[in-house]
Amino acid sequence: MPSGCQSEVGKIDRILVKHPRDAFVSRQNIDAQWRDLHYSGAPDYDRALREYETFVELLAGVTPHIDYLPASDETGLDSIYARDAVVVTDAGAILCNMGKEARRGEPSASGEYLRQAGFPVLGAITGEGRLEGGDLIWLEPRTLVVGRGYRTNDEGIRQLKDLTSDLVDEFVVVPLPHWKGPAGVFHLMSMISPVDRDLAVVYPRLLPVPFREFLAERGIEFVEVPDSEYPGMACNVLAVAPRKCLALSGNPLTRRLLEEKGAEVWVYDGDEISRKGAGGPTCLTRPLLRSW
Repeated sequence: MPSGCQSEVGKIDRILVKHPRDAFVSRQNIDAQWRDLHYSGAPDYDRALREYETFVELLAGVTPHIDYLPASDETGLDSIYARDAVVVTDAGAILCNMGKEARRGEPSASGEYLRQAGFPVLGAITGEGRLEGGDLIWLEPRTLVVGRGYRTNDEGIRQLKDLTSDLVDEFVVVPLPHWKGPAGVFHLMSMISPVDRDLAVVYPRLLPVPFREFLAERGIEFVEVPDSEYPGMACNVLAVAPRKCLALSGNPLTRRLLEEKGAEVWVYDGDEISRKGAGGPTCLTRPLLRSW
């Protein structure tokens, strides 16, 4: 089976997701977990199912192969955010080691599914290393950017660098802000979403100056999310192909700015599957294969 995903913007040919019926499981399961996971409210199970069906319909319109992770006793509500447990390279998947303790069972569950599906697994982050997929972006096919924050630590970054040594020419570490502290959700992709090789959606107030300069030096233009829309996860945009984007509804200013740059934007309602758990379309998906 081919693997190849050292890109955030190439056309998605295969993608991994987890349906809320297999992540949330039931109303009772939601009630038992959402407070400890720091959700802003309890997701409504039936509404979540309806929102998700619309979300995957949009994905199916542009992506020919959608893989669904099964339910697992090792995982909880957060496993709906399939990106974080796995990093995908051209040589196969790297299983993460989650910074959020309640999510520690997700990488092994994802790895088991991938192996059974015949998808190669390159390695895993182990021991005291911590790494979450939301802290990584492939800026170019051999340029990997990693956010160092509360969910990804120095040992996790060291192991990732070793695992990708034959695949990466430029390995860039970006210090992340404290933001809302260790219990909050803040990944590298909380402040940047590439949508083409030369275009990225960013929240400028949180971009470290050296990182902003690094991006600008490579000719990357910015769609800058306004302050009023950042809380609505306007910065979380999934490129399903160059300048073809899937975004959370309720952020019309950011959508207009993207369209002015020639992007097509499809939106979904995600109060239950995205806003309450602070995970937008990039979080809900783990692309496995992209092409140009």
